[in-house]
Amino acid sequence: MRCTPEARAAALRDIDERDLRRRRTPAEDGRVNFCSNDYLGLARDPAVAAAMAEAAQRYGSGSGASHLVSGHGAEHEALERELAEFTGRARAVVFSTGYMANLGVLAALADKRDLLLADGLNHASLIDAARLVRSPRNLWYPHADAAAARALLDVHAPAAAAEGGGAFIVTDGVFSMDGDLAPLPALAAAARAHDAWLVVDDAHGIGVVGADGGGCCEHFGLDAQAVPVLIGTFGKALGSFGAFVAGDEDVIELLIQRARSYIYTTALPPAVAAATRRALRIVREEAWRREALQARIAQFREGAARRGLAVMPSTTPIQPLVLGGERAALAASGRLAEAGYRVTAIRPPTVPAGTARLRITLSAAHTPQQVEGLLAALDAAMREVAA
Repeated sequence: MRCTPEARAAALRDIDERDLRRRRTPAEDGRVNFCSNDYLGLARDPAVAAAMAEAAQRYGSGSGASHLVSGHGAEHEALERELAEFTGRARAVVFSTGYMANLGVLAALADKRDLLLADGLNHASLIDAARLVRSPRNLWYPHADAAAARALLDVHAPAAAAEGGGAFIVTDGVFSMDGDLAPLPALAAAARAHDAWLVVDDAHGIGVVGADGGGCCEHFGLDAQAVPVLIGTFGKALGSFGAFVAGDEDVIELLIQRARSYIYTTALPPAVAAATRRALRIVREEAWRREALQARIAQFREGAARRGLAVMPSTTPIQPLVLGGERAALAASGRLAEAGYRVTAIRPPTVPAGTARLRITLSAAHTPQQVEGLLAALDAAMREVAA
């Protein structure tokens, strides 16, 4: 785009004409929020807030520097130890955001000789991470199609190996817009057959999926050998901010030494690390939160089926209702807002063209009455949009 006022105005008109303009509205508007990623209700938990406040009084409001200068402190050290134990890995490292963690992982571990296989519906941060590597063997397999990934490995992995490269399979654990789980056991088997790395971003699985909230690896019974690089975030089920990568000693040390998105940014405030430690403890000790969440998911899905609302087949807190067109998704979101419910319309390029949707998310903090109210409002909104 040319850097002229006319060009900028034309670009914005194009966004408007395609019903793709995004707008920010204050979250504290009195509506019941059904599009947050706060799956366990920890973002406003008093114990988590108290841990943050206490640490802020002790350490101040910021870390003051990057981890490798002077920003790494006792709270970061403790959090990394606890994350390694929680995930069953030898070591973990904390990043300032999930986006930066994903960028850092591939930039530090892969190079132009390597084969990169990525799920077609991976998060934008994984897409950008693969592009940064600039490998000529940057390939996509159809969503959740482990057989296709295996076939691509069979064809392209030998050529990468002949040039001194390796192979990576990169996938979300829980897909953020569809709510389904990656076929990790089949992907792990494909990776093992070609001595490839399986890299899993389990941002929406950690804390939620698995009997103890250990995420998709726990759910499928996959250990550190099957999934050598595990990425997770704190801003979803843990209710705070930031991210981590867990792996063996050498993997984590390579990230510390090579990942530019780790080296050249300010460390998380110690107070945020302290809050995350408290949230992680709650995840481990308060299983009732996952039980309550599963009850709300079952309630929503049963109610949706009874009303003929065709939500996607997801067992996670992410319950998408695909409407197709951008205008229909915006209209339905607007009707729900008028009824007192916040459900954002998700449109391209976040999702593929023709699959605009309402991305409904559930939380342990929701009450059965709130879920029933949403279902009634959703039913009415769908009827109005279809009329």
